[in-house]
Amino acid sequence: MSVFISEYIKFIALYFKSKDVVLFNSLVGLGTMVGQTAYNILAFNCPCLPKKNYLYGLTAIGVPALALFIIGVMLNQNTWDIVSECRSRRCRKLSLTAAFALLGSIVGRAVVAPVTWAVISLLRGEAYVCAFSEFTNPSSLNVFFSTTPGPDIMARFPCKDVPDQFINYTQVVERQLKYESQLLGWLLVGIISLAVFVLLCLKNCVSPLGYQQEAYWSQYCLSEQALFQRTAEVHAKYHAAENVKSFFGFVALENQEKQLLEGCKEIKSNIPRLEWNRVTGVYMYRETVDTPIYSRLNKWAMYTNEHDC
Repeated sequence: MSVFISEYIKFIALYFKSKDVVLFNSLVGLGTMVGQTAYNILAFNCPCLPKKNYLYGLTAIGVPALALFIIGVMLNQNTWDIVSECRSRRCRKLSLTAAFALLGSIVGRAVVAPVTWAVISLLRGEAYVCAFSEFTNPSSLNVFFSTTPGPDIMARFPCKDVPDQFINYTQVVERQLKYESQLLGWLLVGIISLAVFVLLCLKNCVSPLGYQQEAYWSQYCLSEQALFQRTAEVHAKYHAAENVKSFFGFVALENQEKQLLEGCKEIKSNIPRLEWNRVTGVYMYRETVDTPIYSRLNKWAMYTNEHDC
């Protein structure tokens, strides 16, 4: 049963890895949205005290977003490809194009969750109301206060814990602050959407390949990575079995593993370091222009541009 569950989890992971980036980003955004909503309902609790509301509200918006961004950077394989490149070659051979592409891939994946958190926080408005209630100027509201409340009283409006003479104005203050919060949220959505559109246009403009060639190249890279991972797993299992057999005199393999390893008679026992460097992400990206498949696609793109096909 445990083997079945393990294989099922691997299948699900490979399934999502093989899908489009848009699907992956949508799942990340949806999960972040659910987490942010659950946090607001279950854990968010404004202190309603001067000088503490501001810190608490901004922390509720900014710190989780920063944590999600760092986690996204850490979980991206390209991050460690750059670290390995800089560690082994001090980034001397890392071209500006490769660096821009890798950093764009890292940041593009990592900002989905924090931006979603910040946007949902602003659209809901609870954190913004908590943070800026004490800075609200009562004279700017379209209501008449018989007695002008000070910052100490304005800080208590999010909790509706105000003197009786101001209790009727809590909804007015909350409505004004939520208006500002949601306005900022939609502005953030618009700015990010425009930035993504401009970056995609720039990417397609500077690329030597057409749209179909780019899609084919992306599929090729995904297939190559999946084949490499499966082959590396078999290679490691083969050498592990050989070492265990040399120690115990035998190795306990399942029938499926025996059939799989029987076809590994011509396997390389040692792989030179130079060849290992060629399979690191940065090095592979730098060398892609020299690969036959990429050169073929580049010639295809030049031909279609010349003949307007």
